[in-house]
Amino acid sequence: MEYKHYRNIPDQTGHYGPYGGFYNLPKELEEQFKDITHAYLTISKSHKFITELRSIRKHFQGRPTPVYFAERLSNMVGGARIYLKREDLNHTGAHKLNHCMGEALLASYMGKKKLIAETGAGQHGVATATAAAYFGLECEIHMGEIDIEKQMPNVIRMKLLGANVIPVKTGLRTLKEAVDSAFVSYLKDPKNSLYCIGSVVGPHPYPMLVRDFQHVVGVEAREQFYEMTGELPDNLVACVGGGSNSIGIFTGFLDDDTEIYGVEPSGKSLEIGGHSATLTYGTPGIIHGFKCYLLQDEKGELQFIL
Repeated sequence: MEYKHYRNIPDQTGHYGPYGGFYNLPKELEEQFKDITHAYLTISKSHKFITELRSIRKHFQGRPTPVYFAERLSNMVGGARIYLKREDLNHTGAHKLNHCMGEALLASYMGKKKLIAETGAGQHGVATATAAAYFGLECEIHMGEIDIEKQMPNVIRMKLLGANVIPVKTGLRTLKEAVDSAFVSYLKDPKNSLYCIGSVVGPHPYPMLVRDFQHVVGVEAREQFYEMTGELPDNLVACVGGGSNSIGIFTGFLDDDTEIYGVEPSGKSLEIGGHSATLTYGTPGIIHGFKCYLLQDEKGELQFIL
């Protein structure tokens, strides 16, 4: 399988069509992001890097995760055959460790000493803390106070893994503010630290990094489904928030005839401030250094809402 779309996108400026790239970054960060891009494009093609990452996937993460035929669910909805890619069986209980181990390996190869990350529900924070512990790196997780209250079990896990959890008390005290806080912290010492973004967001090369490290989900799912059924799926469905989950499985099927569906959260209503369906109802704009779709919040301000 050649994965032509996967290999030809993004372009050299980090754009996926009109979106992506990097914009309005402080000069210090712009140079660091160029260094990260150069290091990744060089290191990721080396036999040593690929071999080590594949070993981590198999012997530490427990990959490949299985594909499971949900027979009773299939019968309940009318007989369509529904198969589930069990990323909950990946170590730490989610797909997040796929890109965190990759980014931490990149940090280790670049001689970085510290990982910095934001988290909302906590899964990305737990995965980053796990990756940092594996490689013996310092770890700093920024998390909104509201999310800390909601996700205390994950906060405890992060701390047990040695992470320093930073409560963010500004604004709505949730994910957007945690991203802002993490960027500010990263700007203080970008030479010795690496910012581990947990979604397909942010300035180039981060959407590319997350996509590449999550690509393993789609590669496995395609091979496993074909082995189980002798054909490829008619439809591929994934939830879409920040995009790390969906881009992982989607990229394995872009060159096939499989129909691809991303499902966004409609929330309480489709009125302004009542949902997070950014791609469906959003407006193109720039935030956190990249072009994307934005939604208005309750105050009428454009935000990247997850």
